[in-house]
Amino acid sequence: MCNLYSMTSTQEAIRFFARAMRDATGNLPPLPGIFPDYAAPVVRNTPDGRELAMVRWGMPTPTSILHKAADARADKLEAKGKLADREALRRSEPDAGVTNVRNVKSPHWRRWLGVESRCVVPFTSFSEWDAAIKAPAWFALDDSRPLAFFAGIWTPHWTSVRKARTGVETTDLFAFLTTEPNAVVGPIHPKAMPVILTTQDEVDMWLDAPADIALALQRPLRDDALKIVARGSRQDGPQGMPASDGVGLP
Repeated sequence: MCNLYSMTSTQEAIRFFARAMRDATGNLPPLPGIFPDYAAPVVRNTPDGRELAMVRWGMPTPTSILHKAADARADKLEAKGKLADREALRRSEPDAGVTNVRNVKSPHWRRWLGVESRCVVPFTSFSEWDAAIKAPAWFALDDSRPLAFFAGIWTPHWTSVRKARTGVETTDLFAFLTTEPNAVVGPIHPKAMPVILTTQDEVDMWLDAPADIALALQRPLRDDALKIVARGSRQDGPQGMPASDGVGLP
């Protein structure tokens, strides 16, 4: 599961590659370490065309999973002889979000497969946890870390409790699709890898094509198009630069 990636390209390059007509990001700095539940740049479809915007990483969790967690909390309270308002607990159950989406046949995800809910997520490298070294291994198209995109989905103005301490929030959310790993990622993370788009035609296909056609892109990137470019850091440096030690990251 990819829960850490880097985006150190420029917003001009992102807009050109993804043919985005609008830019709502302001001044977009390099982002050498992007973590779940933080805002990150995406190019999304809007009624006014493709827009580069900052969106929070983590789509809504299926309700059944949230209710199960809330009911478990209620069971613990009742086991201690305390009253538990199950409906209130369900409404307030924190939802940190789902970062990676694999099963697009699920009714929960099908509602966001239309063109209006699709986005592409720019990145220059992504990481998977390497159990052998107990640290991330970073993957990119090559050592220069060129710009590419994850195939993503997004939803506007979602209201939920993301964290118990902050209560109810309303925000735009995104996640990206995963698929089976290729021979480069598989030895480190055998379960999945992100769906990666490397050409403008692929970006256009994901953003504009009917769902049954666009979903043909949910496949592993070919083995010779990806390599390990760094190991052991919680962030990956700018293009062509060594990885940093992660100082100052959350």
